[in-house]
Amino acid sequence: MRTLVLLALAGLGAQLVDGSLGMAYGVTSTTLLLAMGTNPAAASATVHLAEIGTTLMSGAAHWRFGNVDWKVVTKIGVPGAVGAFLGATVLSTLSTEVAEPVMSLILLGLGLYVMTRFTFRGLPKGRLGKPLRKRFLSPLGLVAGFLDATGGGGWGPVGTPALLASGRMEPRKVIGSIDTSEFLVAIAASFGFLFSLGSQGIDFAWVLAFLLGGLVAAPIAAWLVRLVPPRVLGSAVGGVIIVTNVRTLLRSDWAGATGAVSTAVYVLLYVLWAAGLAYSIRAYRREKAAAAESAVEEPQTVGA
Repeated sequence: MRTLVLLALAGLGAQLVDGSLGMAYGVTSTTLLLAMGTNPAAASATVHLAEIGTTLMSGAAHWRFGNVDWKVVTKIGVPGAVGAFLGATVLSTLSTEVAEPVMSLILLGLGLYVMTRFTFRGLPKGRLGKPLRKRFLSPLGLVAGFLDATGGGGWGPVGTPALLASGRMEPRKVIGSIDTSEFLVAIAASFGFLFSLGSQGIDFAWVLAFLLGGLVAAPIAAWLVRLVPPRVLGSAVGGVIIVTNVRTLLRSDWAGATGAVSTAVYVLLYVLWAAGLAYSIRAYRREKAAAAESAVEEPQTVGA
């Protein structure tokens, strides 16, 4: 019973972060299951089965708060479902030992771009509102869905930074659209795992625990993402991407980093991340004050 309660709390925390930042539910939950001794395929299957309910609730909540672009959901979600099904069916024979560090380097580059762009320049406005093309979204969804199924998480870490880096959507709509389209990915991946594994190794009590925790957090996260300023939200997302992928690289055979080196890197990253967030918050307050001052001066000018 204690294990189920802890899993429910883990699901709540993971969904709160995922619904607010557009990533981390799968990565967090799968990591916990692997630490408990679950084999990779069963861990990913458990998380994706729970995600059918959490992503449905999260998508509905984001839609209710106006955070969803349905054209993007369709264009990225359908190929994402195809990729997820393929990834689930080949997980038992696929080795991701080489692919994982390569993908982490790509994601780290995107994370650095998102972090610096939103921290120092704020919300990109030059291309904001321009449509995202299918030839960009379809391959992105296919790759993200495949990695999500094979790695137990990856839809958000791949999809969110790519859409943010495009500069064509507000961060809250990026997060809402990614979370909503993940419903299709979760269904497809679950069918793939059930097709290839059956119910072998899947503890449905654990699935239910993750699901209940995520259902509680989903509407809270969708409401929260509307309150956080886009500039601050972009900095926060960029920091999550950087820290997550640096962690993967440090643990890979490529780096071979010692515990002391890893600790020093983590401390430096968290200090820089905190400084970036503080800068974003101050910049947002300055922009807000300047906008309020302009709004007051404009009527006076018209009246004169």
